[in-house]
Amino acid sequence: MTTVLLALAVGIGVTTLANICTTVYLHRGLSHRAITFSRPAHAAFKTLLWLSTGIKVREWVAVHRKHHAHTDTAEDPHSPAISGWFNVQMKNLVMYRRAAHDEANIDKYAKDLAPTAWDRLLFDRSWLGLLIGTAFLVVVFGWQVGLLAAFVHVNYYLAASAAVNAIGHHFGRRPYDNSATNLQWLAFITAGEGFHNNHHAAPTSAKFAHRWYQIDPGWFVIKPLTWFRLAKVRLNELRLAPSQAAKPTANAA
Repeated sequence: MTTVLLALAVGIGVTTLANICTTVYLHRGLSHRAITFSRPAHAAFKTLLWLSTGIKVREWVAVHRKHHAHTDTAEDPHSPAISGWFNVQMKNLVMYRRAAHDEANIDKYAKDLAPTAWDRLLFDRSWLGLLIGTAFLVVVFGWQVGLLAAFVHVNYYLAASAAVNAIGHHFGRRPYDNSATNLQWLAFITAGEGFHNNHHAAPTSAKFAHRWYQIDPGWFVIKPLTWFRLAKVRLNELRLAPSQAAKPTANAA
């Protein structure tokens, strides 16, 4: 029992770290340019993502930017309005990989993120990053805890990421006039990504919480980074897209 509980704690801890890197660095930073990072912060985030997820940065950014360009249309890489929320929840990884491996998408949506020498040497080798990350867990915690923690992490991260695209475009509140939704519980387990309706209303805002009672865990990481000059927030105030600012609603899906 102790082994299982420790593995659960380690797996959840690794996923929390990966979620923070995903929302702060990949999403708010690189995809929407709401945050710029110092070289040490940039290197740390990219390395942690490589070790915990194996994600290729330019692929993730390209898929996400395409999602915003074609939200909930046939061109959206993972739309529950087209495929159904349950299908997106269960097949999000397949949908992501299909779009991520389309070179035309990368050329169009991530042309500002050309591969570097470090990408070619290390960061584009996804399985190497995952292997090193798993080996680290095994060395530190032993093979039983390490492998079980890796299993927990992979399933938690994939399920939570899928939920943002599936549940976060189907269930929840829509205070702004877009198809995404807000769910506080989803924000808790994804470091803020559950405020998806807020994000689609103001995609270049680094802060996803728009009301005093909304808790955006990612923002609590961003602020200390700015204090130590490891990151700079592009927008200090909330700026809604013109089509969103005039149309607040209180719908619940």
